[in-house]
Amino acid sequence: MKDVIYSILAIAGCVLIGKFIAYTLGGLPSSLYGLICFTLLLHFKVLSADKIKSSIEWIMKNMIVCFVPAGVGIIEHFDLIKQHGFAIVFIIFITTFLLITVIGVLFELKIRRQNSTQTTENLSE
Repeated sequence: MKDVIYSILAIAGCVLIGKFIAYTLGGLPSSLYGLICFTLLLHFKVLSADKIKSSIEWIMKNMIVCFVPAGVGIIEHFDLIKQHGFAIVFIIFITTFLLITVIGVLFELKIRRQNSTQTTENLSE
């Protein structure tokens, strides 16, 4: 039970920080600022990942509830989708391809840097 309360407070705190940053800086949605804050706090071990893990697993298992409003929206606006469906599908495929390509290239650069750093360290020993 302590872990659940810890998780709720950690997530709520990050949401509030995200709202504050969005209010002061603008630019991005507050939920994105909150997610960035949550990720940084986990990365720098300010928050305990072990305490949050069970709550995050539960949230992931029940995430389907978040997609119900989107499904209802698709049904309500079916005429627009029928009218612009090809353009929507085309944009989704192109942006997905670009995103996967950029992430792949960045990941490959990161791996190359790690390998060159390890090689340099091995040579210096």
